[in-house]
Amino acid sequence: MSASSPSLPTSVSEPVAAPVIDSAPADSAPADSAPADSALVVSAPVVDTDATARRTAGTDVVPADRGTGVAGPTVAELLDFVRRTAEDAALVASLPLDPEGRTWLRLDGPGGSEAWLISWPPGTGTGWHDHAESTGAFTIAAGALREHSLAARLPTDGWKTLELSEGVDRTRLLATGQGRAFGRHHVHEVLNESGHEHAVSVHAYYPPLPQIRRYSRSGAVLRLEQTERPEDWQ
Repeated sequence: MSASSPSLPTSVSEPVAAPVIDSAPADSAPADSAPADSALVVSAPVVDTDATARRTAGTDVVPADRGTGVAGPTVAELLDFVRRTAEDAALVASLPLDPEGRTWLRLDGPGGSEAWLISWPPGTGTGWHDHAESTGAFTIAAGALREHSLAARLPTDGWKTLELSEGVDRTRLLATGQGRAFGRHHVHEVLNESGHEHAVSVHAYYPPLPQIRRYSRSGAVLRLEQTERPEDWQ
């Protein structure tokens, strides 16, 4: 890092908004853009979200709707919803499968959450992205998906390029019936690594997604490429 780069805090004053809840051993359907002069390479502060989950096991964090102050569904409730929905064989079978690209169906999630049923042809994926202020959960209804994620809380704005610290990468393979939940600003990519089998998954987010930030990555360098709004995927 150059001496002129801005310094980032070594700790995050705001705790992780929701614990990571895994149903498997040790993301998304269809965030503000930084100023053009902010393309600085800086080290991202590391927050081990898996360790936070272990420390807060059994704790439900209830996000509040900023407009009404009414508590929304917990991450545990989102995970329970996607698990139960993934077991609905008739619903899963109703989703058309396209060999050329992902297909999806909008669902009614619990407590005003946004939910999707998504198919993944062999070899498809999301690319690196986050879900802004929304918490979320997803479960595999058919096939298997690989998730690569970052155990780091990234700055929410004021940057275009970050140099990631060592040890922030996490990966997990989720098979049929397995899933996970995550907190705000969770950065990940989800892939169907199979060469021949479709995968199908159920996803839920609360609050409904205000935006998705898309990233490119080259080694340890993460670059913010674009910000998508709901009108871009609905």
